[in-house]
Amino acid sequence: MLRIGLTGGMGAGKSTVARALADHGAVIIDSDVIAREVVAPGTPGLATLVEAFGADILAADGSLDRPALAAKAFRDDESRATLNSITHPLVGQRTTELLAAAAPDAIVVQDVPLLVENNMAPFVNLVLVVDAATETRLRRLVEFRRVDEADARARIAAQATDEQRYAAADVLLDNNGAAGAVEAEVARLWERRLVPFEANMRAGIAVRPEFGIVEARPEWAAQAQRLIARLQVAAGAAAVRVDHIGATAVPDLPAPDVLELQITVADAAGAAGIRDALAGAGFPELRTPVPEPSTDAADSSTAVGMHGSADPGRPALVHLRVAGSSGQELALAFRDRLRTDEQIRAEYTEVIRAAANKAAGLDGDEAWAAYAAARQPWLTGVFQQPGGRNAEQL
Repeated sequence: MLRIGLTGGMGAGKSTVARALADHGAVIIDSDVIAREVVAPGTPGLATLVEAFGADILAADGSLDRPALAAKAFRDDESRATLNSITHPLVGQRTTELLAAAAPDAIVVQDVPLLVENNMAPFVNLVLVVDAATETRLRRLVEFRRVDEADARARIAAQATDEQRYAAADVLLDNNGAAGAVEAEVARLWERRLVPFEANMRAGIAVRPEFGIVEARPEWAAQAQRLIARLQVAAGAAAVRVDHIGATAVPDLPAPDVLELQITVADAAGAAGIRDALAGAGFPELRTPVPEPSTDAADSSTAVGMHGSADPGRPALVHLRVAGSSGQELALAFRDRLRTDEQIRAEYTEVIRAAANKAAGLDGDEAWAAYAAARQPWLTGVFQQPGGRNAEQL
């Protein structure tokens, strides 16, 4: 099962995107729908809300008067926290029931307005954020939902900022354009990324990225942090730490567009114990060796496991190493030296470019192997040769 988190500010167009995904076959779990179900007349949830906010939040027929509740619940942070403390556990319980009922090969889309605010991104495999300009959202709320403008502005202000949503977004869907534009974008996303992602997870297959060197990309750091958060949740207490390593962890360094991450575990048993959890988070164990794009080829003997990303839109390698092992320490030390030492960073940049030239014209694993072989003499000099830079010097 592939779990997608769908979110966006009020009026951004989440419902439009959810309908488009449903048309392609996604199972939609709508938190707003569930939130209405758990406070329907006669439910314990509604009784608790009345106790907390007063009987005047009820309509004449005994149902919840949502505007009346909103007027009280959104007036300050304390009131909003009270509302959330009542409804969120109920919504969570019902969501768990619906997830359990979904088919093993389902692509489940959890439509969660407060996904970012409630830090739910690490608990799904991919986050889709629907984006629209604030003024566009306000106009939609006022014209189409008949929300008072002052109330709409207050609700928008109470939600996550655009920047916070962008930081959580694996995929940003622009819904500022003409009618039908975002649906076309969803169709491409479904075919090219979501369906292959689900198939890879179900089969336990990690993406084998095509070889290529690109200039440093500023988004690598944020992408790595999103993956790190998922790995930390999946690994739990078994992870001593999770780090972004390799060339993509160094600003301004060209590299293959493959994120490398390192999970440090206390012992080999800890690595074995999280294998299935990592696969469920979208990082199946590698069944066959994959040439490593970074410095870790210098000392892979201390690895106690390697996983890869099942997401075709974000290739990644995940190294599992025991705390204090030479490979674990060198991966961090070399990354940090590259970040701070301009001379060694310049040397390695030239090594990377020359190695890429050696791999030019080759395909697949042959290209990766040629790239690794061309870098190895320099890396050996750094890590292993007498007089080379050891871990303490790095």
